[in-house]
Amino acid sequence: MDELIKVKDLYKIYNPGENEVRALDGVSLTVREGEFVAIIGHSGSGKSTLMNMLGCLDVPTEGTYILNGRDVSCLSDNELSDVRNNEIGFIFQGFNLIQNLTALENVELPLIYRHVDKVKRRKLAVEALEKVGLKERIKHKPAEMSGGQQQRVAIARAIAAAPPLILADEPTGNLDSKSTEDIMQILDGLNDKGNTIVLITHDDTIAANAKRVVRIMDGKIESDTVKRTDEEEKNSSLSQVSGVLLT
Repeated sequence: MDELIKVKDLYKIYNPGENEVRALDGVSLTVREGEFVAIIGHSGSGKSTLMNMLGCLDVPTEGTYILNGRDVSCLSDNELSDVRNNEIGFIFQGFNLIQNLTALENVELPLIYRHVDKVKRRKLAVEALEKVGLKERIKHKPAEMSGGQQQRVAIARAIAAAPPLILADEPTGNLDSKSTEDIMQILDGLNDKGNTIVLITHDDTIAANAKRVVRIMDGKIESDTVKRTDEEEKNSSLSQVSGVLLT
């Protein structure tokens, strides 16, 4: 798999000097195409700052960020806006839907900014809503849907144009346990189909859904753990049994 994200020696420093705060303190991270990575940390750990960097919502004080082969570390605001619009599908805790637009219209909106023609964007929006199980709700407005359904609309909006990266910031933070389970199943299913997902969370239970967990503390990466597949777990168990039998 090719590298989609490559972060090298990333720093974000506020109030440089005697009272400086290092929100990010030399972070290096690589994410390959098709990975499902959870970045986890408590409040003040630096995870939100890292999310802002990965989402091109902010720029680092120092360091390099290569996204999909392009150095985005020092781009202008307009250039960063183009990157966000074309390279990243965002899913936020607060849904960020337009209340007077239908589900279909909300999903179509970013496609308009991408200058996708009307017929194609309607097709892409409908397909995306079908993928998240909202085929029958495309004409409903946010106030007519549950929180879980609204987040599904937000996911459909994020995936409609098939961006290289899906960045999910606490996507289940406003949801009940059943809706949380549904949303995580959708994200897992998208990853199984090849979508690259970076999930930001403070919750170990949510992070456990990802195939790789990066833990951040005090602006530094504390650990980076890749979960073993079911096949690897099976082989490991068989090896342990064989070892016991041989002894």
